[in-house]
Amino acid sequence: MKRVQNLSDPGVIKSILSKHGFTFSKKLGQNFLINPSVCPKIAEMGGAKQGRGVIEIGPGIGVLTSELCMRADKVVAIELDKRLIPILSETLSEYKNLKVINADVMETDLKKLISEEFDGMETVICANLPYYITSPVVMKLLGDRLPVKSVTTMVQREAADRLCAPLGTRNAGAATVAVDFYSRSEKLFNVSRGSFMPSPQVDSSVIRLSVREDVPEVRDEKRFFRTVKGMFTQRRKTVLNALSGGCGIEKSAAEEILVSAGIALNLRPEQLKMEDFLRIDKAMDERG
Repeated sequence: MKRVQNLSDPGVIKSILSKHGFTFSKKLGQNFLINPSVCPKIAEMGGAKQGRGVIEIGPGIGVLTSELCMRADKVVAIELDKRLIPILSETLSEYKNLKVINADVMETDLKKLISEEFDGMETVICANLPYYITSPVVMKLLGDRLPVKSVTTMVQREAADRLCAPLGTRNAGAATVAVDFYSRSEKLFNVSRGSFMPSPQVDSSVIRLSVREDVPEVRDEKRFFRTVKGMFTQRRKTVLNALSGGCGIEKSAAEEILVSAGIALNLRPEQLKMEDFLRIDKAMDERG
């Protein structure tokens, strides 16, 4: 299947946007990809292929969408900005395996959408998210335990380094633990700021989060992540002080929990691995 328009050509993009009276929204963090080599790589490495369905979040004017449609059996694109809907109807009119939904992904029942639109088909998610909402969307996609194989998304390069950092290293944080809890993260490739229109102030990276089938079992996931987040608010302190001060636990109780979990009291939160956080959580359960 061939494209009707070259949606990576800045001249073509400007012409289409001008025709529809569209102006970029800083509030929505809109930056459209114009590097022609990037979207095919995202589509390929994101797992779009025959026999699969794809949910795309934030299609923009459809540059990545067209690549997904050429590879997957069906694509459902979720776009928040209603001004882009008529533009997408024009730029993607050739694709009969596409459905565009004007909705906020944070308020969308994605499990229901997958059930209704893909009917048992293997599904992946691809996204080019505004930087300001990257973490909330990623956490929703993973935390909702969707029946998807992977989430492949463009994020700010610093965020990619943090989200894909090995646990126990300086770059790791609470979000790293959450991502690792639900998935296996991988940084795929970098994308320069000049690959976008308008050009953002930072460079980007594409990451792939392959959803785990072996998600750890904890009694209360919300409490587990509250504890992790609380400890990382005091990441430069010892785990004893971080658990006590960051989670509002008396120091003597925090020490009992850590000793029971077999955690050295002089470690720092950023030095802990997933099994350490899980043992702390279990010790909190046993202590009551």
